[in-house]
Amino acid sequence: MFYMLACVFTASGQQIALLKYHGGGDWYANPTSLPNLIKFCNKELHMNLNPVPAEVEVGSAEIFNFPFVHMTGHGNVLFSEQEVKNLRNYLLAGGFLHIDDNYGLDLSVRREMKKVFPELEFVELPHNHMIYHQKYNFPNGLPKIHEHDNKAAQGFGLIYEGRLVCFYSYECDLGDGWEDASVHHDDENIRTQALRMGANIIQYVFTK
Repeated sequence: MFYMLACVFTASGQQIALLKYHGGGDWYANPTSLPNLIKFCNKELHMNLNPVPAEVEVGSAEIFNFPFVHMTGHGNVLFSEQEVKNLRNYLLAGGFLHIDDNYGLDLSVRREMKKVFPELEFVELPHNHMIYHQKYNFPNGLPKIHEHDNKAAQGFGLIYEGRLVCFYSYECDLGDGWEDASVHHDDENIRTQALRMGANIIQYVFTK
């Protein structure tokens, strides 16, 4: 069955969701990140997002209720055949997936997303892409939030018929920067950069 995307409205406005997946990875990592990003967007972008993010299974029909779904973790990701079909239909219907590698997702998330879009490859988005130039300007692309392998932060996308359906932040750890300051003890500038880039992603999705 193919569903059209229906944005959820609650008393507090539209709601975004965290993706629950199988395979052993900790999809629940960074528990304070999305609430903090939502609070930042509501204040700085004058949005009206529900302050509490939802949690949604990859294969659930409920995913079609959310215009923006965030995925993170450190470990393995595994999608069933039904989940692959459901996620593809969600993205084709107008949904958006942001994958934030919290260090350790790369191999499995690329493998599983290839099942979702076998005809597409992740492409690195140029620094002039509009996702880096919403309210906040990032002329050099993704900010580097946490260091792991001495690699530059990179932003990749899956582009279907000219539309960015999935943004993948790699070697960046945006979600760590969204967490409460007491979690990683990042300085205020690092956290601000992470939140601003996250706000850009949200703004891009809600205004595209």
